[in-house]
Amino acid sequence: MTDTRALVLGCSGPVLTEDEKAFYRDVQPWGFILFARNIESHEQIRRLTDDLRATVPGHHAPVLIDQEGGRVQRIRPPLADKYPSGADLGAIYRSDRERGLRAAWAMSRLHAFDLLRLGIDVDCLPVLDVPVPGAHDVIGSRAYGHDPVTVAEMGAAAAAGLKAGGMLPIVKHMPGHGRAGADSHHNLPVVDVALDDLKAHDFPPFIALKNELMAMSAHVVYTAIDGTQPATTSPVVINDIIRGHIGFDGLLMSDDVSMNALQGTIGERTRNIVAGGCDIVLHCNGVMAEMTAVVAETPALAGKARARAEAVLNGFGKPDATDEKALRAEFFAMFPSA
Repeated sequence: MTDTRALVLGCSGPVLTEDEKAFYRDVQPWGFILFARNIESHEQIRRLTDDLRATVPGHHAPVLIDQEGGRVQRIRPPLADKYPSGADLGAIYRSDRERGLRAAWAMSRLHAFDLLRLGIDVDCLPVLDVPVPGAHDVIGSRAYGHDPVTVAEMGAAAAAGLKAGGMLPIVKHMPGHGRAGADSHHNLPVVDVALDDLKAHDFPPFIALKNELMAMSAHVVYTAIDGTQPATTSPVVINDIIRGHIGFDGLLMSDDVSMNALQGTIGERTRNIVAGGCDIVLHCNGVMAEMTAVVAETPALAGKARARAEAVLNGFGKPDATDEKALRAEFFAMFPSA
């Protein structure tokens, strides 16, 4: 990974262009991420993931996707089952804790069956945000519940299911997006509550999963910690809260640099993400002009960031012996109306 860039990049469509292949070969991003625009068929996805990895032969490039279930599911029927939301899983947990935990584990294990055969080995899951009344619904039904214990336990089960299937999770959105009153895709959310409230309600699920290998930052300002910079670009939030209070020492990835919660040009946003202390810059939309600007401000992986990235690559396990057909039947029997 000597020249690997601290980047995860998207691509424009279902097939790599020659320009994209040349660009990735030159840039050497650490990993890639897929979205619905990249999805057509099982065979096409497998070719695409193979082609992406072929551009960066120096290491095993992780390929990421947001496959949560509910409204955030990039691969949909008929290519994958329609999966319930985090809130649907949480409803089971509230009536039967053990059954709820089994459901969270099983859905992630099924995601691993679906994704790993396509060459996708990282799922941006679990969502550890804990919503509060009045918050924007950008999290909403993606959350397992409205209390930190539910979210932490269900998130841990979901992460375990992915790992049992040979994949790795990315916990999101650290240190907590649940109070946000705006959608960070479009506007900068500002959370104006006391630090003690954040420590009691928002941070505990991330503390519970602090030993996971990867996390994604929140484009959210917490005025009690840093009144000007969102977590993604705030050295105070990253050093004092994420690395300090939460105790997370894994690979910290920014949420998408092109989201308009961040201020300035794409290049300025990238520079701020790197300066803030994120290990990896995430750029999702596959627009070449934007990617070029991001690359210009992103260093090669080095130091602690490189060590964390190598720990991720060493952290992939082999899938367990779970019977896919039996687990699929068990899981969907929990949701007879799905």
